[in-house]
Amino acid sequence: MALTTKQAARKMIGNMAEDASLEDILYELYFRQRIDRGLGEFEEGRTVSHEAVKRSLVKWFHPAQERERRWG
Repeated sequence: MALTTKQAARKMIGNMAEDASLEDILYELYFRQRIDRGLGEFEEGRTVSHEAVKRSLVKWFHPAQERERRWG
């Protein structure tokens, strides 16, 4: 049987060091939520191709080259 969200959070917190700060706990919960969300998107087929990611990275890291490519 799968754990409920609350059970999974309790288990995760229980596995952390006794001196874990509230910030540590919140970060781990946030990280877990983002992973679960990404896995859900993957299962739904909502993904981005490797080529599309490469095109985006060029735009982010080389904006002048991207402008030149588009407008000469």
